[in-house]
Amino acid sequence: MHSLHRRGYITVIALQGLAIALIVAADQMVKWWSADNLKNIAVQPLIPGVVHMTYVENRGAAFGIFENMRVLFLVLTVLALAAMAIALFKRWPRHPLGTWALVLVIGGALGNFIDRAAQGFVVDMFEFDFIRFAVFNVADIFVTGGGVLFCVYLLFLHEKMNRGKGDAVSKTV
Repeated sequence: MHSLHRRGYITVIALQGLAIALIVAADQMVKWWSADNLKNIAVQPLIPGVVHMTYVENRGAAFGIFENMRVLFLVLTVLALAAMAIALFKRWPRHPLGTWALVLVIGGALGNFIDRAAQGFVVDMFEFDFIRFAVFNVADIFVTGGGVLFCVYLLFLHEKMNRGKGDAVSKTV
């Protein structure tokens, strides 16, 4: 790998690591604040009529499904994180949208993993007022947003980015 190209690659990896660290830090800070300030309060309006904050200890997945399956969630998270880290390292997403979508998912997954490993539950705090929906946290926002962006990448960019690569291989065989 050319030295200049390698430096650019290392810079991108460092930025991705920083982004993941910032996502985890923001998630953990909001969870800490919620546990400290919301635990004994029923509901705290955030945007009246839209979203409020309430402290929830979620021992399952979304909407509390698969409650008390902590070990399963920890194992699945480690496997998913490993797969995403390998995908980033091997540069499988060929477009920045795919790469940064994985970074968002990794940051969010790590935030919830920390809760589940340390406490046995994930702290959730945001709840919509206008629709019946799961109570969620900052990490969930990044996992969901990154997941949606990765789907957009797969649907609209992945094939285009890999089309030339496959054509070159078939011409040499």
